[in-house]
Amino acid sequence: MKSFVAMILSVAMPIAISASDNSYKVAYDGGSVADIKAGTDLKLYIEANQLRFVKDKTNVVIIPAAAVTEISYGQDVHRRVGAAIGIGVVTLGVGALMALTKSKKHFVGLTWADGDQKGGLAIQCDKNDYRGVLTGLEGVTGKKAVDSATLTVKN
Repeated sequence: MKSFVAMILSVAMPIAISASDNSYKVAYDGGSVADIKAGTDLKLYIEANQLRFVKDKTNVVIIPAAAVTEISYGQDVHRRVGAAIGIGVVTLGVGALMALTKSKKHFVGLTWADGDQKGGLAIQCDKNDYRGVLTGLEGVTGKKAVDSATLTVKN
């Protein structure tokens, strides 16, 4: 029985490893990319010398890693009031508790300059992936990510 399980695992593990891709699911939040609307789901591939954003197996943007000029990140925190109202209609206690919870959205921004082509974009990352995205971007580009909350803007 042990040899049977070992044989199955020796076949299943390489298949599972090769089936997984090295991409991150992100949502385009805005920027200079033409023909892409805010909220569009994309996949980000961080490769050795470039960053690829793909939608439906079609490359949307390819950014050379050396062209990236800045990486920024930030969070948007808000209360779940809408969900609390919806739940509160059915059960008041759970709705009140839901109003006390907070939701965070994690955003990563990129700017680049490749010859005369300059651009920038903001993407929303999953809460489990944004640290991996930042680490990958920093490793490939050699740039350190900047926390947008620490930046002060004076008009």
